Amino acid sequence: MIKKIGFVVITLLVVALAWYLFVKPSDYIINFKVKTTPGTVVQSIKTWNSNLTASTITEQHGTSAIVQERQFGDSTVTYTYHAYALNDSITKVSVGIKDAEHSLKNRLTVPFSNTLFKERSTANVMELYEALNEHLKQIKIEITGIQKTPSTYCAYIPLKSMQEAKALGMMRNYGYIGDVLVRNNVEMNGPPFVEVTEWNQETDSISYNFCFPIIRSENLPISDEIKYKRLFEKDAIHAVYNGNYITSDRAWYALLAYAKRNNIEVEEKPLEVFFNNPNMGGNELEWKADIYMPLKQESLVQVD
Repeated sequence: MIKKIGFVVITLLVVALAWYLFVKPSDYIINFKVKTTPGTVVQSIKTWNSNLTASTITEQHGTSAIVQERQFGDSTVTYTYHAYALNDSITKVSVGIKDAEHSLKNRLTVPFSNTLFKERSTANVMELYEALNEHLKQIKIEITGIQKTPSTYCAYIPLKSMQEAKALGMMRNYGYIGDVLVRNNVEMNGPPFVEVTEWNQETDSISYNFCFPIIRSENLPISDEIKYKRLFEKDAIHAVYNGNYITSDRAWYALLAYAKRNNIEVEEKPLEVFFNNPNMGGNELEWKADIYMPLKQESLVQVD
């Protein structure tokens, strides 16, 4: 019996060692927690990566995972980030790090010493952690519950871009649409807004209408670029966002998390109403936007 137990123990140890040395996806894993949503984590990693040298995002799996390759001398190191929502406000980020050319060496040395690979990996993840927390200090999101979206007639320009380029599209067209409407004595009916018509969360690409609410009349200016339509009210989950409009999509992820938590089915086509003109600058935390995530008609609206 003792020999059998010993054999089983040795076998398990050998299997565990073989898995650690040759099968385990990463050479080293670092975990941390942050007070935000997985979607905001993934978007923040992409923003942080854009400011690094010799670093590329190679894969993205929705809002749950993203893969980054970084070059350090003769080493190509892969960072695989997984983001998991632990509760209403906390996300756990697990970072798996692997240097394919030196993987076996790393696995043998990491548990016992502070190697260059281990120290560099820790420093890089800490840099991300600090950048992420600094970003979170620059935005504020407050979900207020179910409200009606605005109902208005509007002039709009249809646009396509990546999520982070939405604000740039607004800034480029703000003056043009406004000038055409003012020059033709069109009466405004509220602040401009963005109506997202398509949102690909795998690629972060969006199609959207940049809209100016107006009073409908018989003498609206005719233009190849500017179109007109009526926007009807809908029930939607509403949030107030404060911060740079470039990152207003952080509120989208917060609204989706709220919907999931409360078993509310939504159309993933957010509507954003902007109360400040980014061209005027100012304290970004004082910029305000109302963000709406429309409900599907059959969705439940009971919330905790």
